[in-house]
Amino acid sequence: MPKTLPTPKLVIFDCDGVLVDSEPASNQVLIENLARHGLKLTIEQSMAHFVGGTLSGVMARARSLGAELPEDWIAEVSAEIFARLRQGVPLMPGIPELLARLDAEGIPVCVASNGSEEKMRITLGQNGLWERFHPLAMFSAQALGVAKPDPGLFLAAASHFGVQARDCLVIEDSGSGVTAAVRAGMRCLGFAPQEQGQTLAALGAEVFADMEEVPALLSI
Repeated sequence: MPKTLPTPKLVIFDCDGVLVDSEPASNQVLIENLARHGLKLTIEQSMAHFVGGTLSGVMARARSLGAELPEDWIAEVSAEIFARLRQGVPLMPGIPELLARLDAEGIPVCVASNGSEEKMRITLGQNGLWERFHPLAMFSAQALGVAKPDPGLFLAAASHFGVQARDCLVIEDSGSGVTAAVRAGMRCLGFAPQEQGQTLAALGAEVFADMEEVPALLSI
């Protein structure tokens, strides 16, 4: 029989692409913006290059690809992305049910994102989750000054909840997030509803495609 893994003492969710389906909208804004600055990308290329990164990282990568970006580009594109997200961003299918199941099992949850708290206020606020996570269960790279793939964001969450890294479980959809979890010594589930599962698995994630699979993976 396969070995049953212990139930985690803390579940750490990424935000964009895990709790909320915000990546397509954000990346559509990115490709429209970057096209004005001399870099034309498809939505697939944008997702491959930028998902899971910080905006400063996106800026550096876009410049390396040929974009001519002004120094105030982050403020410019942030305003455009936030305006688009305010038009509406749904929760990922299965998230309300999964959170309810974790609550019923008494397992603490939190969110750790490379995005800003302002961005999470927009996306989570539309869906009733801002009040759930803010401020005591929300960890932002912008606020803490450390971003994935550095493990510090996840380690800060574990420390806040008084949980050892080995007893945490991270749910991520990006390579940088999976790398951060592995570096932190945390078990990581890689959410891959489309086709990026092979990449996440290679980095050390246990890949799944539907939130309905998570309780069984957590032995609950």
